[in-house]
Amino acid sequence: MEYFLLLTESITHNYKPPIWWLFLLWTIACCILFVSLGDLPLRDFDEATVARVAFELNQKSGLDRLLPAIWDKPYLNKPPGLHWIISFAIGVNKSFQTELNLLPSEFSIRFFPALFSSFVVPLGGLIQWNLRPKDRIASIATSSVLLTLLPIMRHGRMAMLDGTQLSAIAFLWFCLTSIKVKKSNKFNFLAAGFACSFLLLLKAPVMIPALLAGLLPLIWENKLKNNLKNLSWDWFFYGLLPGFSWHFWNVFSYGSGAFWLWWGDGAGRVLLERGSGSELGVLVPIIEILEGGWPWIFLWPVGLILACFSFNTRWGAWALSTQIIIAGSILPLKMQLPWYSLPLWLPFSLLCGPPLSSLIQRNENDYELVRKILEKIPYLISFLGFCLLIFSLLVSFDLFYWAVPYSKIIFSIGIGWFLGGYLLSDSIINFRKIGFFGIVSGSLTGLFFLMTSNFWLWEINENWDVRPLAEFISILPNNEIYIRNSFERPSLNWYAKRQVKSFNDEEQSNCFVIRESRDWSLYSCND
Repeated sequence: MEYFLLLTESITHNYKPPIWWLFLLWTIACCILFVSLGDLPLRDFDEATVARVAFELNQKSGLDRLLPAIWDKPYLNKPPGLHWIISFAIGVNKSFQTELNLLPSEFSIRFFPALFSSFVVPLGGLIQWNLRPKDRIASIATSSVLLTLLPIMRHGRMAMLDGTQLSAIAFLWFCLTSIKVKKSNKFNFLAAGFACSFLLLLKAPVMIPALLAGLLPLIWENKLKNNLKNLSWDWFFYGLLPGFSWHFWNVFSYGSGAFWLWWGDGAGRVLLERGSGSELGVLVPIIEILEGGWPWIFLWPVGLILACFSFNTRWGAWALSTQIIIAGSILPLKMQLPWYSLPLWLPFSLLCGPPLSSLIQRNENDYELVRKILEKIPYLISFLGFCLLIFSLLVSFDLFYWAVPYSKIIFSIGIGWFLGGYLLSDSIINFRKIGFFGIVSGSLTGLFFLMTSNFWLWEINENWDVRPLAEFISILPNNEIYIRNSFERPSLNWYAKRQVKSFNDEEQSNCFVIRESRDWSLYSCND
């Protein structure tokens, strides 16, 4: 116990960046992201599509690898930044396979997306340190918030672009917040340019709000100090060259079709067209915040108030700029899917870190309104944990049988929040630090139980499992295979190793049913 108290003392009384604490939190993030990573099949649409594009890139060589394809047709939906990296993982996976016709494992497909998604945890803490130097607790708190957010940990495990994209945004903001005019800043600008290049190779239009959110406070603070001329903008453009070079090559190869990345399947689609799952419109990101922000959601409005009061400080300008611009780029979208809201969590954590630090340290110079609200938050967290504990007790008596699979998750979170919130209200700072760790530990234990379960990827429960049908299709002759009464499943295509298109009554002829169920009918068609 004495060792733990000495360890907690080091959080406050050391004025160097909390590198080892952030490294520890990053290591825990990797454990959560990698545990049972390959146990569940790839999901529709994104995972199976990303996997197929990466698989076909792995079959190519030379300059052909620059341009992605899917089912031997140009893939113009997204740039291939992450697909290239996954194709490398597929190549490594092949070297360990004894049968050449086996598909790459789900773990190998998800490995690099999960790894890159983990980097947002330490980067968030380093951004906070740049904005609030010497406030080690705010830095550690920011990383802890990111580590315990369900959407980041869950979407980060999937073979999708969004978790990697969030880490790229964090790296961009870290580079920009690290700029100090009195020292050479050319390498900071070069690294920021490389971060933007990576964003251009993930979801190109996202670079615009991400860069704008970081440049505005940077320009504002340096304009006030008359230092704008001392910023090394030319090095930033050098860093942009890799990303822009690929887009120029794409335009050279496909002409106007290359602009589909920016408008047809990029900004234009999400701004103007509603897609499946977007029926609630602007409520989707709001619901995502309300669902995934616990228990730190109590701190977010406090952080927003504190940032408004502190607008003349570096942290206040950055916190408000990133929150407003990222929210302004996501809320108006016509197409709203849960993972589109992932960029909101980085500004969310930057706002939650300082009030959480104030809650632990009980700074006397805080604003009175902030202090009064903060005093109530430990009790709210503890009460919420108590409610979860009572609920888990009722579940154990089979009063809510539908929640039995989640009982370990509910109990772990409940006990952590209940005891942690109670200790966070204590008058002794070391007890408050232990309370903070208790809340984080409860959330992490719940996340661990979730990720080791068979329902962390809950979309697969919304549709039938494609693997048995894919196994059946793989033994069929080379006739054209179509599926009816179901949308085309990219995951079925992946596991069947061939494209199974939706059946069209007008276009298909000479077809007959070869297998059917309540959810689908499978047709074989002869030319």
